[in-house]
Amino acid sequence: MPDASGGLDELIDVHAHFVTDSYVAAARAAGHTQPDGMPGWPAWSAEEHLRLMDRHGIRTSLLSVSSPGTHFGDDTAARALTREVNEYAAEVVRAHPGRFGHFASLPLPDVDGSLAELAFALDELGSDGVTIETNAHGRYLGDPLFEPLWAELDRRRAVVFVHPTSPVHPETVAVGRPRPMLEFLFDSTRTVSDLVLTGVLSRYPGVRWVFTHGGGTLPLLADRIELFRTAFGGGSADDLTVQEQVARLWFDMAGTPFPHQVPALERSFGTERLLYGSDHCWTPGEAVGPQIASIDDAVQPSGTTWRALTSANAARLLARDDVEGPRTGR
Repeated sequence: MPDASGGLDELIDVHAHFVTDSYVAAARAAGHTQPDGMPGWPAWSAEEHLRLMDRHGIRTSLLSVSSPGTHFGDDTAARALTREVNEYAAEVVRAHPGRFGHFASLPLPDVDGSLAELAFALDELGSDGVTIETNAHGRYLGDPLFEPLWAELDRRRAVVFVHPTSPVHPETVAVGRPRPMLEFLFDSTRTVSDLVLTGVLSRYPGVRWVFTHGGGTLPLLADRIELFRTAFGGGSADDLTVQEQVARLWFDMAGTPFPHQVPALERSFGTERLLYGSDHCWTPGEAVGPQIASIDDAVQPSGTTWRALTSANAARLLARDDVEGPRTGR
């Protein structure tokens, strides 16, 4: 593979997106003409994405559908659209062995439909995991409605890529600005706190949760959540602390990882579960290069590189027990 990264270690990108014409049409028909307050929808093609990967030394990209997801209010329509985008992504993976992987969409808050699609995606399509959003029409991930899904994902020890989305009534807090700028980070923090405080993380330790954008505001707020858990919430000091539970999660560095965000995450939770993410195609190709340059220029205290560290972490996260091994190595 041509490598424009100057011989540096190749990256594994766990936070990469795709769209299809029919998906965008369905979203627009549901009112998402400016999704999450963004100016419009990006274009995507496998060929363009591969060129971007080759320019920047990205070996494999894990594709997923971003916010607003695939459920626009009707369960039947959501199941059909979810199946369509998952089958499309699986075909892209088959057409480009070793270059792409796939986190399958689920039609939450439809739990029965999500359980059926989970089985199809992992058992028939060979997806690398699933993707969900930080809330499903206002239901955060600690909601008891989702318990059957967490139990099945725990049984499978599945990878769950949790992508942020807008909160309910976002216009009241976003004041006209694109929600990915601030609200996505807050919504990730909100749903992690819900997973911790409802005990979901403790009850289902086999789920391998991946959160985005360097943990959002969690490095700053984990101590505060722990204070309220023990001082006001009735939590026992003998339980795992919020910090200990959050340190078991995986995080990608999509967005603005250096000079401030990743060092804050490292001080709070370490880097053993830190992953690379580009956020392309929602992050334009011309912005991916400077982001990677900031990663390559940053000092890695252990003496390795951030490329090597995050790619080794990703290979460990995505390793399979089947005879083919991890998709990232094929």
